[in-house]
Amino acid sequence: MQTMQALSLVTAGASGVMGGVLFGFSSFVMPGLRRLPATDAVAAMQAINKAAPRALGLPLVVSGLGSAAVGAWSLTQSASAGSPGPRALLLAGAAAGVVAFAVTVGYHIPRNDRLDAVDARSSAAAGAWADYVPGWVAMNHVRTALSLASAALVAAGVIQLP
Repeated sequence: MQTMQALSLVTAGASGVMGGVLFGFSSFVMPGLRRLPATDAVAAMQAINKAAPRALGLPLVVSGLGSAAVGAWSLTQSASAGSPGPRALLLAGAAAGVVAFAVTVGYHIPRNDRLDAVDARSSAAAGAWADYVPGWVAMNHVRTALSLASAALVAAGVIQLP
């Protein structure tokens, strides 16, 4: 049990880190990039996309895989004696963390890769940027909320475990 409690806390922390970084993108990075000419915004986002895996790879993987492990453990514990409340919180937080990870891998990374293929100095940059931003930002709001919910729910669940 102590191993799962520790993993749950690490997962909550990683999800919180991801949520905070993603909130920063939603609240000031993307609005700032929108104020730039499209060619500059594309070049800046391409530079960010090159740096992001180094900075966010570990918390992204820990939050995603940790959420999967916490969720699996919660499912196996649901029939045991004691209050189901903490395990339900862990399961809900784990589900939010897995979905946040899936949104990143299934939606954001492919869009980032497509934008990275655009020549930022070309006439195609403006169209690519216009196509990229609205959906990327909307889905970033989704993964921000999911990551923060995951952090809160997993932390609340692990604190309440017997």
